[in-house]
Amino acid sequence: MNGMNTADAALETLRGEVVDIVLGTIFLSIGATACAIAVIRRRRGGPILVWLGIWSGMYGVQKLLQTAVVVAVLPHALKSATPYVSTAVMYLLLVSALFAWRELTLGKIRFLIQVGILAGLAIALIGFGTFVLGGPADKWKFYNNLLAVLAMLVLLAVVQVPKFSKFLVIPNHRVLAAATLIFALEVLYTNLSTVLHYRTLPLVDSLGFAALLFSLGYVALEILFTNERRLLSIETELEMARQIQFSILPARVPELENLRIAASYHPMTAVAGDFYQFVRSDINHLGILVADVSGHGIPAALISSMIKVAMQSVAVHADDPAQVLGGLNRILSSEVHGQFASAAYVWIDTENRNALYSAAGHPPLLCWRNTRGEMQRIESNGLLFGVEPDAEYPVCNVPLEPSDRFLLYTDGVTETENAAGEAFGDRQLERVVRNNRLHPASELSRQVLAELQRWRPAAVNQQDDITLIVVDVL
Repeated sequence: MNGMNTADAALETLRGEVVDIVLGTIFLSIGATACAIAVIRRRRGGPILVWLGIWSGMYGVQKLLQTAVVVAVLPHALKSATPYVSTAVMYLLLVSALFAWRELTLGKIRFLIQVGILAGLAIALIGFGTFVLGGPADKWKFYNNLLAVLAMLVLLAVVQVPKFSKFLVIPNHRVLAAATLIFALEVLYTNLSTVLHYRTLPLVDSLGFAALLFSLGYVALEILFTNERRLLSIETELEMARQIQFSILPARVPELENLRIAASYHPMTAVAGDFYQFVRSDINHLGILVADVSGHGIPAALISSMIKVAMQSVAVHADDPAQVLGGLNRILSSEVHGQFASAAYVWIDTENRNALYSAAGHPPLLCWRNTRGEMQRIESNGLLFGVEPDAEYPVCNVPLEPSDRFLLYTDGVTETENAAGEAFGDRQLERVVRNNRLHPASELSRQVLAELQRWRPAAVNQQDDITLIVVDVL
């Protein structure tokens, strides 16, 4: 008979707590789902989904731990920790809510919420510490509730008053305003019951919380989709920029009777600050320009496009590297302030077996003398473009011999680092050139890029734009 009474009592307890168990499970599941979405989306999901997930999950845990049935079925080790978890959740629930709200606010309101977070953490630390030391769990609950009321009043004013809604990420949002008002009324209704001594209706607190949580989730998803559309638009524009930039590069290498040329161009991002161009006057003469704008991405790509345009105005002096580089420097110095670029220009005369070389703060021209089996570093540098508008650029005369090989490149080649932070450097580059001295220019170019890829750790992305021009003299 006693067994029957015990079973009936347990069943009655379960019936009385089934609503809280269901609601706790729902809110815990919503929290886990929100956190999972945030992890999957990573940067695009934003931290708001994480904090909404934590907030909802903590509320669900609080609901579940308030039921005797759930606590009774917990393992002994977890059951003994239940009071500590319940106390921590009670104090930190407000902190997680403020973190979620912070992601929706701007300016001064965001600063006020950050102050509220610090105050909430301090109250939680003191309250939980008091409980651990043997004091009552709710000793500091009054201050926690007071902070919650103050925060609620501030947020209610922000979402309801148009003058203050400018501090929201999405101002004048009707769903958020309506849900915040519902939640504020629920808080007022629940808290006045202790003063006016009336019994609150069941589920009111959960419905108020659910209204606010779902409105915040709706706004978070709206922000997520807006960011997705913005990112998609940016990616589309970057792809167009990439196509435009590739269109200003030479479509193919020029074919001369006594030269074989290979060009490799690998930007770090969709668009790059590296640029190269061939200036051909006839079958015996060719100018080659390689430039590297400081920085990366769209700003550097815009300036490299300017170099393309500027080359048209100095092409008349193609046989004089000093005039080419000096003219480019004057144009860029007058148009682009505070931005710098390095460049190298070589004019090759196959008829007279001679080349003229000059550079502006650029890595040296490498010349592999195959007949002698040695590498020469040819430096003839002036100032970077943009430093001094009237800078002068010295010219070096380089005699050409059959089977000579020239390499023009940007510093992305030699500055590529391995896992130990060591740069690829000139020695490694010379080794690759020496090992491939019998291979054609195109094969050497492929081998250099392959060696750079092996040198750089697989988990590390390319850190700079890479341009390499290989010229073989026949």
